[in-house]
Amino acid sequence: MPTELDPLERHPKAVGPGEQMRMHNSTCFGCGEQSPAGLRLKMFAGDDFFVTATMEVESRFEGGPGVIHGGILSTAFDDVMGMAPLLIGPSAVTVHLEVDYRRPIPIGSTLQFRADIMGRQRRKVYTEAIAHIGDPDDPVATAHAIFVTIRAREHFAAHVENSQLSDDDKRRLRAP
Repeated sequence: MPTELDPLERHPKAVGPGEQMRMHNSTCFGCGEQSPAGLRLKMFAGDDFFVTATMEVESRFEGGPGVIHGGILSTAFDDVMGMAPLLIGPSAVTVHLEVDYRRPIPIGSTLQFRADIMGRQRRKVYTEAIAHIGDPDDPVATAHAIFVTIRAREHFAAHVENSQLSDDDKRRLRAP
């Protein structure tokens, strides 16, 4: 992370502390309510520049015998950390994601996440996160990521027709 960072300010349209954050989109694998096989993460804004989430580790997320698949955990981290930039501005996409797996996470456990914005430099937003099972001082995994802010309509314009979004949602994305 660079040493010269821009000051952080909460975006005037960001949800308030303790409020549930909006989905990336309704069919997002991480947070979408209409993603049939998705994680359906519900995320909440913190008082400052952080986001929290909880996830039940269901049997359908199994990788090794009786434990979560690392890719599922990576996806959850990506989605939770990807929500944090909305506290300070427009949508952002992942350009770098690094996950450190500390120990196996059993199926049937409840993971709790906290993602913090560590800083911003122009369009880049630096985040870090932890996942734990009940004790934030004893994480089962940690992650770091860099996101770049985007203009969502322009960024996704060439791909919106491939989406599972409703026709109305697709029209909204195409509208100027």
